[in-house]
Amino acid sequence: MKMYPLTLKTLAALINHPRHQWLIRISLSFIALVSVALLVTEPMLQKSSYHLLADKRSWLFIPNFADVISNLPFAIIGWVGLLYCLSNRNDTSLSWRVYFFGLILVATGSSYYHWNPNNQTLVWDRLPMTLCFMSLFVALLIEHISFRFEKTILLASLLLGISSVVYWHYTGDLRFYGLVQFGTLAAIPLILLLYKSQYTHRHYLIYGLAFYVLAKIFELNDSRIFALSDGLISGHTVKHLLAAAATYCVYLMLKERRAC
Repeated sequence: MKMYPLTLKTLAALINHPRHQWLIRISLSFIALVSVALLVTEPMLQKSSYHLLADKRSWLFIPNFADVISNLPFAIIGWVGLLYCLSNRNDTSLSWRVYFFGLILVATGSSYYHWNPNNQTLVWDRLPMTLCFMSLFVALLIEHISFRFEKTILLASLLLGISSVVYWHYTGDLRFYGLVQFGTLAAIPLILLLYKSQYTHRHYLIYGLAFYVLAKIFELNDSRIFALSDGLISGHTVKHLLAAAATYCVYLMLKERRAC
């Protein structure tokens, strides 16, 4: 994939190209949404009950065993995906390598958090997730629109994601983090709808989004699922498995796709 130097001339050409007008509108709309949301809404604080997860059972000296061990699929998919990207550099961008490396960090950070759930450990759970959200967004953005300036866009996006977690950590306000997370995920179907990809098998991304939506539903019904399953499994544990299934869909899309 050809990389282009970042100059004012090439940047202006990219922005003014008719094919990219929807991208400009989406970006400006997102910036406006973030600005308005921060101005007109009250701070959204992290509830202490967030850390009161249903399944507190320990096993093999591991506290909250199910919620800890259910992060293992992230590590497996992360390693498999990263190795695939490294062995297929001509077909996968830097953003994809960052995405799968981020999954390995997600497994580590989430396990660390669930070992001892509190706001301090939650930082190390959320930081890797923002790396995955932002790198996935950039990977799809450049493949559907332009490979130009990938490194610049990726760096800026990663810093934006990290800053949203830092902002929450020091202010207690979740609004910025929530808008970054769900804004990038909402942008994925828009990119798929508005732009034609040079690759096949984009439907796997829709499957992945469906799995992630289900994961959030199960997360919000943590104790209810635990009760309905008679203590077999909690909603949060299922959330990890469904979210991992979403990342596996991304891996399958990369592995099976072909150039159009």
